[in-house]
Amino acid sequence: MNSAPVLRTLGSLAIAAGLAAAATPAATPTRVVPAGVSVGGIAVGGLSAEPARARIDAAFAQPVRILAAGKLLRVGPAQVGAASSVDDAVSSALDATPRSKIALPVRYSTKKIEKLVAHLAHLYDRPAVDATVTGATGSAPTFAPAKPGRAVDQRTMRAAIVGLLRDGTRTPLQLMMQPVAPTRTVANFGPAIVVTRGSNTLRLYNGRSLVRTFAVATGQAIYPTPAGLWHIMDKQRDPWWYPPVYDTWAKGLKPVPPGPDNPLGTRWMGLNAPGVGIHGTDAPTSIGYSASHGCIRMQVPDAEWLFEHVHVGTPVVIL
Repeated sequence: MNSAPVLRTLGSLAIAAGLAAAATPAATPTRVVPAGVSVGGIAVGGLSAEPARARIDAAFAQPVRILAAGKLLRVGPAQVGAASSVDDAVSSALDATPRSKIALPVRYSTKKIEKLVAHLAHLYDRPAVDATVTGATGSAPTFAPAKPGRAVDQRTMRAAIVGLLRDGTRTPLQLMMQPVAPTRTVANFGPAIVVTRGSNTLRLYNGRSLVRTFAVATGQAIYPTPAGLWHIMDKQRDPWWYPPVYDTWAKGLKPVPPGPDNPLGTRWMGLNAPGVGIHGTDAPTSIGYSASHGCIRMQVPDAEWLFEHVHVGTPVVIL
C-alpha cells in the first residue's frame, strides 16, 4: 500500500486548518466603565454596559423619600412623570476618564411636581395666629399672645425634588419649611377699649399701654350696658338717630337728623352688641352717671377724638 497520497492529504488538511486559524480575528475584549466612575451618585466603575445599566435603573426606580413631621413619605418617580435616559448615561460613563462623575439625564413633569409640593403645603402649612383681646383684668385688657405659623418653602422643595430624581443615592429630604410671622402681636396690637360700668369710665389702650381715660355715661339699671367682649363694627360721622323699634321708652319718638339736638352727638361707633354704641351726647350733664339706655355716652369733643383713634374691629371690653 502506497502511503504517499495519505500523507499528502493530511498535510493539505493541516495547512488549510492553519490558514483558517490565521484568517479568524482575535475576540474583541468587553468594554467596561473606567474605575471610580459614577452616574448620578451610583458607582459603575469596572462594570460593562448591561450591568451598569441595570444598576442605574434599579437605583432610579427607588422612591424619593421626604421626612415631614416625623413621617417618611415616599414618592415614586412615576408619580411625578419622571424617566431617566440611562443609555445616554452609560455611553458617557464608558467614554469617561477614571473617577468621573456623570450626571443622570432625567425628564419629569413640572406640573406634577408642583402639584405634589402644593399637596405637601396643604398637609403641613400652619397659619400664624394673631394676638387677640380675651377680656380685661383691673380695667386693663388681657391678651391671647400671637403664635408664629409655618409654610412649606415650595420653590426650594420643587428644586430639591428634581435634584433627588437625578441623584440615585436617594438621600432622604427633610421637608423645607419657613416661618410665617403673625400680623398682629401684643406689641403692635393697636387700640383696645375697656369700659368699666361701676366707675363710668372708658379707657383707651395701645396694646397694654394706657393712652387716655374718659368719663362716660353707661346704662341705667333697667337698661344696662351689656358686659362682655365686643368690637366696633360701624363708624359714622354726623349720624342720624333713629328710635329703637322694640324699646317702649322710644315709642312715639321721631328720627333726629344731625345737629345740636341729636342724642348721638357728632360721632357714632356702633358695637356688635345689638343697638349699643359709643357716641357723643346732647345731654352732657349725664356723663359720669348710669343714665343711658345701654349705650356709652361721651362728651362730644371726647367722642370726636376717640373716633379718630379707633377703627372698625377695635375690641371693646365692658366690665
